[in-house]
Amino acid sequence: MSEKDYYEVLGVDRAASDDEIKKAYRKLAVKFHPDKNPGDKEAEEKFKEISAAFEVLKDGNKRRKYDQFGHDAFRGGGPTSGGVDPFDLFRDAFGSGGGGGGGFGSIFEDFFGGGSASAATEQRGSDLRVAVEISLEQAASGVEKEIKYQHFAECSQCSGTGAATGSGKIMCSTCGGVGQVASNQGFISIRRTCPTCAGSGVMIENPCVSCKGEGRKRSPTKIKVNVPKGVGDGNRLCSRGRGDAGPRGGPSGDLYVDVRIKTHEFLDRDEDDLFHEMMIPFTLATLGGMVQVPTLEGKVSLKVPPGTPSNKTFRIKDKGMPNLRSPSRNGDLYAKVIIQVPNKLTKEQREKLVEFGKACGEKDLSAEEGFMGKAKRFFEGEN
Repeated sequence: MSEKDYYEVLGVDRAASDDEIKKAYRKLAVKFHPDKNPGDKEAEEKFKEISAAFEVLKDGNKRRKYDQFGHDAFRGGGPTSGGVDPFDLFRDAFGSGGGGGGGFGSIFEDFFGGGSASAATEQRGSDLRVAVEISLEQAASGVEKEIKYQHFAECSQCSGTGAATGSGKIMCSTCGGVGQVASNQGFISIRRTCPTCAGSGVMIENPCVSCKGEGRKRSPTKIKVNVPKGVGDGNRLCSRGRGDAGPRGGPSGDLYVDVRIKTHEFLDRDEDDLFHEMMIPFTLATLGGMVQVPTLEGKVSLKVPPGTPSNKTFRIKDKGMPNLRSPSRNGDLYAKVIIQVPNKLTKEQREKLVEFGKACGEKDLSAEEGFMGKAKRFFEGEN
């Protein structure tokens, strides 16, 4: 097949967009498709020619390699070395249909590694994980936290290329720029990443002294992360592109931030609800009154009705945590009262309580135990 410039074959400019390339191919493919030109060998060859051009220019990685090395980028088993099925390309461009066979051959090649090889891809940087600790109040209101960590950053000396000033990249001589090398085992062709260029398809002609051709250097950094309101302990946030930079200009990985929430002094959490236990004197439980309950926004007043038993739980609506997915909706706060019975009484206090007990119909008030002992056993549930 003639080695014409692929852009000229499709009749597009070298700066053409992906849509423009696809549109140009569609127009020519319809014109020269064998089904519309039966028995026309010239049209068949033209169809194969535009298909070979489209197979390279439709793929970003192959297109960059072609722009850099031309047809030499795909010699020796590259993407246009005979494994292209023009009918498959036609179906890709138009959806389904389009006539022509070749599907079984393409599947066989993909399964056994023969025919066309995948274009060399840039190596992505690693994802990183860090942890941030916040208070329960910060989890309820949301907070911006500054995080410091170590990562591989793009080398400022070579701008991530890995090449020294005035130098550049050359096509890998081992894989011919494909990024893979093939070895045959019987009738099966096995492809593996090129050991020379690590799959990039290129080699550094003169490595950068600062990063030794890696294109990146390990350095400390800091970023600000917005922790949303309602976040829970163990939730993980993701900051795209904040992980390690990829070698020699490869895309960066992501940064994952694990949220840790400190234990609160007064409140326990269960999803969006909060829980608090408080001690109240038995006189308040008996007579009723008002108590102050701590919340994330300060204290609120709670009315305790007369005769409240120990372990009674009161619900304070909308004083819990905001919902992570619906921040305008809050959980509730549950306040559990524990009745506190004093262990030591003065003589005067004991006498007055004995009088109170007798007034209530108590007859068996021994001097040793007294009314408080009975009250304590009553509120603690003892028989």
